[in-house]
Parts: sequence; C-alpha cells; structure tokens
Amino acid sequence: MLEHIETIFDGMPDMMKRLKKASYAANMRQFREKNGRFFDEMTQYVDAAPDKEAAAREAAQAFAGQVDAYFRAQGRGKIRSRMQADLNFFMIFYVFPALLLTEHPESVRIADALRDAWRGTFKDSNIDYRDYDTMYNAFNEKILGIF
Repeated sequence: MLEHIETIFDGMPDMMKRLKKASYAANMRQFREKNGRFFDEMTQYVDAAPDKEAAAREAAQAFAGQVDAYFRAQGRGKIRSRMQADLNFFMIFYVFPALLLTEHPESVRIADALRDAWRGTFKDSNIDYRDYDTMYNAFNEKILGIF
C-alpha cells in the first residue's frame, strides 16, 4: 500500500520557498496532478473496507511509517529538527489540503488518522490540518502577510 509515498515530498524545498498566494495555488494544482493517485489509493482503500476506521488507521500508519523510514535513511538514522519542521509544514500546507480537496466522504476520517499517525511517528510533531480554502485565504499576498 502507498508504494513510494515518500515521493510526495519531492520538490518540497521549492514548493515552500517564497510562498505567496498565487504560487501556493499553482503549487497545489501541480502537487495534486502529480500525487493524486496516492490520495485516490487511500480513499478507495478506506471506502472498500468494512471497518473504515481501522482501514484509515492502517493507511495512515503506512504513510507515516514509510515517510519516516525514507527520511531516516537519508539522515543516517535520524531526522534533523529542521527537516522535521519542513516535513510538518509540508503536511499542513499540501498533504492535508490535497487530501481534503478530493471531497471523498472518507477524506476527513483519513486526515484525522493521518494526523494522529504523524504525531505518533515523528518527534515534536503536534500538527493539525486545515482545508485548502482556509490555507489559501490565510495569505494576503504572502503567507499570513509576513514574508
């Protein structure tokens, strides 16, 4: 399940650099085109399962576990705090909003499970999520008007 999910983070530095309202919208379109299959796989898996809550947890654990293993391998067994912060922000700005943009009936259940799995897998990662419209509307021209 979710084979090579770590590729969802490809291009992360460029997508987080000088983030503005227009670039966020363009980045999100590109992100969804490139990675939509992962969100489809998760929603279809949960949708087909008799125990949707357990299936959502399983998909979320697979996601978090594979990402953790990949980035630990890149960092010789550790994920540096700066990288962890970048991963957290990327989840908040791109992964969760893209999942919710599927508008699949199980997307909120999956987002909740993914948030919980992420918190349990990664140190100091007490993240939460918002939908795309909330994130997009938080921009003036620049993120929260401060960059």
